Amino acid sequence: MMNPTMQKEGSRSEGRLLCAILIVSICLTLAPVARLFVEGVTDQGTFGFTLAGKVLAQPSTMSALKHSLITASLGTIVSLVLGAAFAFLVALTNLRAKAALVFCLMIPMMIPPQITALSWTQIMGPSSVLLKTLGLAPPLGSPQPLYSVEGIILLLGIQHMSIIFLTLRAGLRAIPQETVEAARISGARGLRTWWQVILPLTLPSLAAGTAITFVTALGNFGIPAMLGIPAGYVTLPTLVYQKLAGLGTSVLAEVSVLAMLIGAVAVIGILAQRFFQTRQRIYLVGSTSRPLAIPLGAARLPVEILLWAIVGIILVLPMFGLLATSLVPAYGVPLRFDTVTLASWVEVLLRQPVTARAFVNSFGLAFGAALVLMILCLPLAWLMERSPTRLSRIFDSLLDLPYALPGVVLSIAMILLLINLPFTEATLYGTIWIIFFAYLARFFAVMFRPLQASLKQLDPAMGEAAQSVGATLFQRLRDVIIPLSAPAAAAGAILVFLTAFNELTVSALLWSSGTETLGVVIFNLDDSGETAMASALAMTIVMVVMLLMVLVQLLSRRFPKGVVPWQT
Repeated sequence: MMNPTMQKEGSRSEGRLLCAILIVSICLTLAPVARLFVEGVTDQGTFGFTLAGKVLAQPSTMSALKHSLITASLGTIVSLVLGAAFAFLVALTNLRAKAALVFCLMIPMMIPPQITALSWTQIMGPSSVLLKTLGLAPPLGSPQPLYSVEGIILLLGIQHMSIIFLTLRAGLRAIPQETVEAARISGARGLRTWWQVILPLTLPSLAAGTAITFVTALGNFGIPAMLGIPAGYVTLPTLVYQKLAGLGTSVLAEVSVLAMLIGAVAVIGILAQRFFQTRQRIYLVGSTSRPLAIPLGAARLPVEILLWAIVGIILVLPMFGLLATSLVPAYGVPLRFDTVTLASWVEVLLRQPVTARAFVNSFGLAFGAALVLMILCLPLAWLMERSPTRLSRIFDSLLDLPYALPGVVLSIAMILLLINLPFTEATLYGTIWIIFFAYLARFFAVMFRPLQASLKQLDPAMGEAAQSVGATLFQRLRDVIIPLSAPAAAAGAILVFLTAFNELTVSALLWSSGTETLGVVIFNLDDSGETAMASALAMTIVMVVMLLMVLVQLLSRRFPKGVVPWQT
């Protein structure tokens, strides 16, 4: 039995550590959001909603809000159709090469949206190198079809279909096999089994994934910026970007109102997602002997061909278009043996100093954010589970807000918070540190939630046993908690690194000369008309991301179960 004095001292140590880490975490995640709210409800130092009323009454605000709702809603429908179809077929049927399909479906989520937009513009329109090479390009002067609301909707749907796929697949894998087998024994066959048994059980997962997808599409900056700005189609994120193009303190209050408007719509999506998650009532009582594998019979081969054809269209074809554009001397020149050149690759990778800086910045920011968040979130998740307090419960309920809010909203919040450091004349605006702190706030939940779910499954008796034999708080963390939660921590770190490495939405408003990230460089190159160099850099990033994913996949057998995110 544990010594009462030892138990009391251990509880005190845990309480002090929890309080310290919790304060740091609140400052990182919730303080920027609170600062944004204060700015939005203050007009020339006076509390009130006069300024908010003026901004909301502007025609440009209402037009951008309408455009954001249209593109996010219809893009979510596209994601729903594609992601749900793949999830049902991969999770429930006897398709072959399922692991390869899952891996390929993860790639669009890991490729930044500005590269998705750039790659698709290279395979459509009158200047498409690929279409010119094949002799299929429309006449010069024809409009680029993707510079339209339809183009934005299509690419938003493709970009975020992985969210629907992963969320629904997790719900489908939680269905007890015995339930489906019982329905089949009772006479349910084919689509009837799916319609009457499987679909009702997965509706909460499907609805939660749809809500997450809508929020993510609402805050997407890269695709609406690269496709919408040339067409004069402005969404809320791009309106904020345009207003801040010539940043001055006089526009921060107005922009903060726009940011709060985006955030309000995003919060509705968060609440909807949480509501549907609470409606989930599927629980596993133990591992099933084998996964569901409903036989497709003679339809298996045609279904496999169709699925891989879709993967080819949404993933392989745009990458070929991007590669072709990067190998010609100028955008619009057909790709032939006499026109192939590596000049764009050499220029952007070897001669442009901004590229080397961007690689260093992006790698350092992504690796640093993953490392710091792992160090911070692991003890915090354990202490919040072991010794919950009222403050920790409030923090837990608000933690997802910085990630769910669109990146431009978080950027503005960080500018407001760090443009003048408290009690000093110093500022972090214009330095790489403001981007780093924004990444910590943005991806905190990505690291924390997997750890929290993993630690909830640990038996607290293990930590108590270590404490009873005299193990200090540090020893318990080092010898018990960290080894047991390492797979979840590694999975979170991999997701944080791969996502932050290509990030644009947050850094688009925070970068300055010398602090460029890869996403910013690609956006600026394309915006200035250097399409070939932008394509070469984009292809380099795609290859780096895919190489990292392949490396993790190859090493997955050496890792404990749960380390590779797309296998969990």
